[in-house]
Amino acid sequence: MIDTAEHIIIRYIESQRVFFSTNQTKNINFRIKQLKKLKQAIVKYQTKIEDALWIDLHKSPEEAYLTEISIVTGEINNHIKHLKAWAKTKRVSTPFHLLPSYSKIIYEPLGIALIVAPWNYPFQLLINSLVGAISSGCCCVLKPSPNASNIAKVMEEMISENFASEYIFVVQGGRETNTILFKQRFDIIFFTGSPSVGKVVMKAAAENLTPVILELGGKSPCIVDADANINIAAKRIAWGKLINAGQTCIAPDYLFAHKSIKDELLDKIALNFKIMYGENIKESRFYPRIINEPAMDRLAALLNEGEIHTGGEIDRKEKFIAPTIIDNIHPDFLIMQDEIFGPILPVMPFNHIDETITYINKNEKPLAFYYFGSNKNAKRILAKTTSGGACVNDTLMHITNHKLPFGGVGNSGMGKYHGKDSFLAFSNKRSVVTTPTWIDLPMKYVPFKYFKLIKKLI
Repeated sequence: MIDTAEHIIIRYIESQRVFFSTNQTKNINFRIKQLKKLKQAIVKYQTKIEDALWIDLHKSPEEAYLTEISIVTGEINNHIKHLKAWAKTKRVSTPFHLLPSYSKIIYEPLGIALIVAPWNYPFQLLINSLVGAISSGCCCVLKPSPNASNIAKVMEEMISENFASEYIFVVQGGRETNTILFKQRFDIIFFTGSPSVGKVVMKAAAENLTPVILELGGKSPCIVDADANINIAAKRIAWGKLINAGQTCIAPDYLFAHKSIKDELLDKIALNFKIMYGENIKESRFYPRIINEPAMDRLAALLNEGEIHTGGEIDRKEKFIAPTIIDNIHPDFLIMQDEIFGPILPVMPFNHIDETITYINKNEKPLAFYYFGSNKNAKRILAKTTSGGACVNDTLMHITNHKLPFGGVGNSGMGKYHGKDSFLAFSNKRSVVTTPTWIDLPMKYVPFKYFKLIKKLI
């Protein structure tokens, strides 16, 4: 994909600053109109979106709709329904010593936003973030991943057909384009990707003191305790691991299984692979592909340590890696060093739950955390660990609730979005105190004649 020239990027950003200064985007009815227009565009382009995701990732139309399109349209509906209430000026109480002043919070757009999205959920992660930018009243520069080039082109076509470039526009290209973009002054940068690139983004943003939202990733643990429902755990882990062939930032990255149930659990996870995708998984239209050859090479290198319980087959030409479970994993193995981002599930046994807590806490804070077992034990484990989000007796599902903020903590990211948090992510909460002029109390003025009284009041 050809990188966008620097002078074009600069020209577009300047035109957005001019348009933003007209204050049109601050109008709530304008924002709602744009959200409705975006939804209509998605409905119109649905087939093109599904076809492009099939070409880029071998995603079935069903998976494309459930994990990408419906999440975005649901987000749009939520914002249309609640935006007026979210954006309404909020009166807050005023302490006695400030009376007769009154206080309020005004929600205003930050300005020009840059959204940089990855290739694994290329439509959802670009356009879902855009919903928050539109909702808050920002103008926006969108940068899709060149690795999913077909859907990137479809999104550019969809956006350019429905929105003026001085309001929203799409920039195409690879690393060179990113470097150009990160040099520009934006009012907020929203980046989804790896922690290593997130550090580059944050460093570049610091040059202009630009706030960032970083949706990164990491090794999200999954624990199955001795008292878990093994049948349910196996089904939900198999599902969560294989959506998008494991190329999901919140996929269960590795599995801690209690020794007493480990063998049964692994056999049932393997069985669910076949129940969901058939005996010949490579022929299933529901099983996605690995994005490119470098990703294939990286994942193939992870199969050389441990004992393969299930899978392990690779077809480089087809960009296919079979769902794979690897048993007898040690923490120093290559597969335990970085996020896997593929259909490979390493397994470590444990005798006591404190073993898992110690391991998780000595490593980077994960984006997601999954525990299968009793609610009582789950409460205890959640209290002793941290993560961006979590599910008890399920995987992935916390991302589907619009009332739950989504985001990482520590190495897995900063900032939250989805629902109202998307509106807040691109907004400035402006604090305003209004003081009347019909009275002017002397207590605050130098030389502080009423200092003893002031001390009592505050």
